[in-house]
Amino acid sequence: MSNSDQPLFSRHEHALEKTYEVCPECGSELVVKNSKAGAFFGCASYPECKYTRPVVEHEKVEDKILAGTECPECGHELAVKQGRYGMFIGCSNFPQCHHIEDTQHHEDAGVACPECAAKKRQGELIERTNRFGKTFYSCDQYPKCKFVVNHQPVAGSCQQCGYGLLLKRQMAAGEKLQCAQKKCGHFQT
Repeated sequence: MSNSDQPLFSRHEHALEKTYEVCPECGSELVVKNSKAGAFFGCASYPECKYTRPVVEHEKVEDKILAGTECPECGHELAVKQGRYGMFIGCSNFPQCHHIEDTQHHEDAGVACPECAAKKRQGELIERTNRFGKTFYSCDQYPKCKFVVNHQPVAGSCQQCGYGLLLKRQMAAGEKLQCAQKKCGHFQT
């Protein structure tokens, strides 16, 4: 077999698999394994030994107590903590208290929620940010009302179906207003 006939990468040519490490629990070799969550090191003696560790070690940050703060639920001090989605402020009395401070700034969009209006409730749409930094607009009556849109809401009615909410959309031809009802989606003229 010539060099051009060999596969570009073979199992033995991966840098991670060339490293030889020993399992701290049983002394067997650690090998790179894959799961739906990604690559990890696992003991070659599995299932007798179930030792695993991530390929990339994340730096652990110690909780930092915020002096002069008080948890509104239990009265303990609040602390800056690190979780699976990044840094947050929570109660230092965890796991007895599960209080987490709301760090997102919710801007009022100044538009009534169309779902709440149809049910004769008082709901307003507010701007929120998801954990990935994307902005969306949802009803302030959540979880009673689960209305949500991804584009900036504008008060008004659709010319075609009469639905009571429009969305401001940035299109190639400029800014346009679109009906917020998914079944309609009509762009205003």
